[in-house]
Amino acid sequence: MRPEDAHVLVIEDDPNNQRVIKDLLHLAGIRYVTVATAGWQGLRAARTQMPRVDLILLDIQLPAEDGYGVLSRIRESPRFRTTKVVAVTANVSSRDEAKARAAGFDGFIGKPLDFDRFPVQIHAVLQGAPIWAPH
Repeated sequence: MRPEDAHVLVIEDDPNNQRVIKDLLHLAGIRYVTVATAGWQGLRAARTQMPRVDLILLDIQLPAEDGYGVLSRIRESPRFRTTKVVAVTANVSSRDEAKARAAGFDGFIGKPLDFDRFPVQIHAVLQGAPIWAPH
């Protein structure tokens, strides 16, 4: 998939992280970005506002429901079962990565984001490659 055609949903509660991720996505050539601050908002946006969802960047530490719970609800929906979902988290231990793999994420990007690597990682996942960042 070409980056300029991708529709990306960012579920992130921190306004600064939202801005950085959105800016980096735009620098990577992504034109269609929807941002939500909570899992339920992201799911609602995906169902009602987005024509399709090619990639979801999902924070693990969200208020009310963590990223694992949100991922579970995403995977329950037939429409989103095959949508690429990448964990974006400050919890970057090998145990955290293993937990994300076991939960069914398609990738894992640690915070703080590496501004040089992030666009490459996004392009890779849009091409179908899993992205598991080394620590």
